[in-house]
Amino acid sequence: MTHHIAVLISGSGTNLQAIIDATESGELPDTRVSVVVSNHKDAYGLERAKAHGIPTIYHPFQPYRRAGRSRNEYDADLAEKMSHYPVDLVVLAGWMHIFTMDFIRHYSGRILNIHPALPDTFPGTHAIERAYEAFQRGEIDHTGVMVHRVPDEGVDVGPVVMQRTVPIYSTDTLEDLEARVHATEHALYVQAIAAELGLAPARRDET
Repeated sequence: MTHHIAVLISGSGTNLQAIIDATESGELPDTRVSVVVSNHKDAYGLERAKAHGIPTIYHPFQPYRRAGRSRNEYDADLAEKMSHYPVDLVVLAGWMHIFTMDFIRHYSGRILNIHPALPDTFPGTHAIERAYEAFQRGEIDHTGVMVHRVPDEGVDVGPVVMQRTVPIYSTDTLEDLEARVHATEHALYVQAIAAELGLAPARRDET
């Protein structure tokens, strides 16, 4: 049986690339990315998908905004477009749009998101930068990455599938920390996807 993943992106798609690599190397056996969706036309992740022969959907929100149409309509239309592809798991990989239930209900219990912070810390955007600033103020000595399910319209609230701590060192620049967090993201997301698809046992928390 082949497992099918839809990956939704808004930018460069480095997590997408890690997932594609895992499907091709056998780290995610019997698994393929059936479609890649972007809400930004110039997202480099679309080029990554095309390089591997993966179908893409470009679904921008701006035309809806200009026409006075709602996020609910946008989400419902995206769900309809994605219905033409086999999807066992929806993977949000840098997708910069908060879904309403008009999308979520079509994939109930089958949506994962990754966030570059630990549970209950730094929700929303610029999480790595905010963690670095908190470290500089002496408030924390580590940050982390979590993969969580998306059961509703909450932002980065879980429930958590897996998480991993990322240390912050006194010699770190922001770029150093960003690189360490992103490397952790790439590995952890593949592990979480494998667990969700029943390809590997789940290990919720690692250091």
